[in-house]
Amino acid sequence: MAEQHNHIEPHHSLNDQKLNWLRAGVLGANDGIISEAGLVIGVASATSSHVIILTAGLAGIIAGAISMAAGEYVSVSSSRDSEKALLKLEEYELKHYPKEELEELTCIYENKGLSRKTALLVAKELTKHDPMKAHFDAELGIDPNNLTSPWHAAFASLIAFLSGAIIPLLAVIIPPVSLKIPVAFISVIIALILTGTISAKIGKANVLRAVIRVVIGGALAMAVTFGIGRLFNVAGL
Repeated sequence: MAEQHNHIEPHHSLNDQKLNWLRAGVLGANDGIISEAGLVIGVASATSSHVIILTAGLAGIIAGAISMAAGEYVSVSSSRDSEKALLKLEEYELKHYPKEELEELTCIYENKGLSRKTALLVAKELTKHDPMKAHFDAELGIDPNNLTSPWHAAFASLIAFLSGAIIPLLAVIIPPVSLKIPVAFISVIIALILTGTISAKIGKANVLRAVIRVVIGGALAMAVTFGIGRLFNVAGL
């Protein structure tokens, strides 16, 4: 039974990790859609120059993607450093205070519903098999062989942002001048409905509520930047 459990557990961990990556990717794409839509619609409402809109849009995509990637790299690096510090501390405690650590592990399984006798037996068997893994998993919930890579997280964040941001940019660049803003607005709303739905399904949340929330946020951002762009356009005239 123990061998079967060890086989199944990584499978669940892998699935959870994939879901977390997918959720982060959807949210990153959503950020790209909203931020780029606000930028290009604001610029398009102030000028009809194709070159200016394209330049501003590309600059926004590059700056946003780099910012997202850098932020994710710093965040994951900090988290990874904290996890390594916890693992090192736990390793030290296991080496110098084995009895106390065994008692701590026993209490963890008692709190999960096992009797004192069974919890102590489980703690002893797991400690005998692999003390580091037993304590890393039960106390810290960390797999030292599966720590998140800051570079992977940064690259994933960059790709997610780019995939979302390209939608409003193309929607503004491709149509004729008279249709740029309407087409961009509709395209962004459809994209937000899609990302909101996917995000809700991944998180097992209420789909309608999630979609309404993200659509209102995106529409508000586009309305505000459109208004600001029109003000600058009038001022320029």
